[in-house]
Amino acid sequence: MECPVCKNEPMIVLELNEIEIDHCLKCKGIWLDAGELELLLGDAEKGRELLEQFQIDKSSQEKKFKCPICGKKMEKISVGDKNRILIDRCKNGHGLWFDQGELEDVIKEGTFDKDNKVLNLLKDMFNAD
Repeated sequence: MECPVCKNEPMIVLELNEIEIDHCLKCKGIWLDAGELELLLGDAEKGRELLEQFQIDKSSQEKKFKCPICGKKMEKISVGDKNRILIDRCKNGHGLWFDQGELEDVIKEGTFDKDNKVLNLLKDMFNAD
């Protein structure tokens, strides 16, 4: 799979507990296929709660990237009440694109990772600060 931001840059696949995380070594972005965010969080109900907070941001001036699966332009999604985080979501439901650090920011925004298990795991995997 090629990175939607870097174009023509192949992403590596990291597997964790049967979850495949596509990662671009160049821009440090992360692609999660549909359903993988919920699996990563380890709680389907809380994952759904998080997804319900996602709102389409029609006012965003950020460049729209193409879905690495279907090639259609993704929509910008606003996440969070305190800090607005913009991520990309395939309109056809193929998955979510997180620029460097956005996945961690989205998880911090939620209230379901009280023990920081997911954040610590991501830090270990991607050497994040």
